[in-house]
Amino acid sequence: MLTINPFSVLSEIIPPLVMQVFLITMIALVILGTLIDIIHKKNVKYFFENAKKAKKNATKELSAGERVSVIAKTVVYDIGTTSELGAGKRRVAHLLGMYGTILFWIASVVMIFCYSSSSSITPSVWPIIWHAGAIMTVLGGSWFWFFLRVDVYSEAQPWYRIIKADLFVLALITTSLFGLIWSFLQSLNLSDRWDDKVFLVLYVVSNLVLFGGVYWSKFAHMFYKPGAAIQKNLAEADGSRDNLPPEADAPEKFGLGIKREAPKHY
Repeated sequence: MLTINPFSVLSEIIPPLVMQVFLITMIALVILGTLIDIIHKKNVKYFFENAKKAKKNATKELSAGERVSVIAKTVVYDIGTTSELGAGKRRVAHLLGMYGTILFWIASVVMIFCYSSSSSITPSVWPIIWHAGAIMTVLGGSWFWFFLRVDVYSEAQPWYRIIKADLFVLALITTSLFGLIWSFLQSLNLSDRWDDKVFLVLYVVSNLVLFGGVYWSKFAHMFYKPGAAIQKNLAEADGSRDNLPPEADAPEKFGLGIKREAPKHY
């Protein structure tokens, strides 16, 4: 199972061109949904206006090299390691989900566009990456969904309470999970099977929900958060600090009450 390209096997009943068109359509849905989100919520306009305001309050003019250094550090450290979450379970769950999804998507693109023909020979590394990415996404997403969600953990909400903001993480989990089940059933290679077709349909539908629901989910936040992190670090480097006062040069004092229980109220 782990070394079999499920899209190559699928090409026996569905032409590779159809799979490629479907993938391109999903990419187009992400772009369209993000653009609509930008127009409706005016997030990008806010970022640009905030950047102009910060530039007026800057106490230091950053050189091109300093800007590149700040941006590179933000991408590698803040974004690449989700450092804002600190050390702990939440960060591990996010890293599993983030890198699992990236591996899953990259392997999907490569296998569909390069090795989806039934006559092609897929290097075993790509199916392994695809399955490993899906497993990481399911583990990280499920860990977050069942044990780490703020409204469940701190507000005593039931785990099955679903709101519109949950669309992204649920679609992400189900896409990877249905893909894994479909791949497993397909790899059994038994005659007169029908259950693999069921999970193939579920896999397709979950992809449509994930990529077609960008406007209604938190999908677009994947693009906004890196921009916000870069702007924040640039503001700290040039002294504008987003109009916030500088950090106090004094020890933190929270009182003895903070030691009574572990922090869990967000």
